[in-house]
Amino acid sequence: MVDHLVLFTVKGDARAEDVEDLLASLQGLKKEIPDVIDLSVGENFSERAQGYTHGLFARFRTVDDLRSYISHPEHLAVVEKLDALTTGRLVVDYDHEL
Repeated sequence: MVDHLVLFTVKGDARAEDVEDLLASLQGLKKEIPDVIDLSVGENFSERAQGYTHGLFARFRTVDDLRSYISHPEHLAVVEKLDALTTGRLVVDYDHEL
């Protein structure tokens, strides 16, 4: 299994409806991209997040499935929204056995 974790910080002046649209678009990738086994996204509530406001978790069977996801047109379209609405992003990908 391959897990893909993304932490990001929404800009302080981002409109609430734009943030809602971004989160819905990210969640929609689960249905749009066949290689996604699981995907969740949400707003951080931890005091330990070091400024990151949101997180995303996605799971794939293989590294190649993750690569396919990263280059998929639906993902690239959502990344454009992410770039427009966020100031920081941290990505961690790792392979493991269940």
